[in-house]
Amino acid sequence: MTKEVISTNRAPQAIGPYSQGVRAGGFVFFSGQIPLDPMTGDLCGRDIAAQTEQVMENIGAVLAAAGLTFSDVVKSTIFLVNLTDFATVNEVYGRRFPDNPPARSTVEVKGLPKGALVEIEVLALAR
Repeated sequence: MTKEVISTNRAPQAIGPYSQGVRAGGFVFFSGQIPLDPMTGDLCGRDIAAQTEQVMENIGAVLAAAGLTFSDVVKSTIFLVNLTDFATVNEVYGRRFPDNPPARSTVEVKGLPKGALVEIEVLALAR
């Protein structure tokens, strides 16, 4: 099996030894996205809605770099610093998946890189 690294400057660059995405075995595995501005690398938004919006924009950019859209996503995992933000995140997230949403897990974590409030990773079918 071969693998292909997916990368775009329209999403934040990796802040560690990982790829934005990897195509392998009929899937594209995407690293978690936090609400970083792709141009500056700075954290965007002070509230959970603004941060989630930026995360979804970043995910959309790496999906596009792989030739995919949100409709190709089959699984996602949401990491929240505060589970009471669930409803707000759900509303922003849900706009990207109006029909046939992917399977999903949501977990509360103690902390996220750069003080982010939310991180989301996705897995998509490769085309």
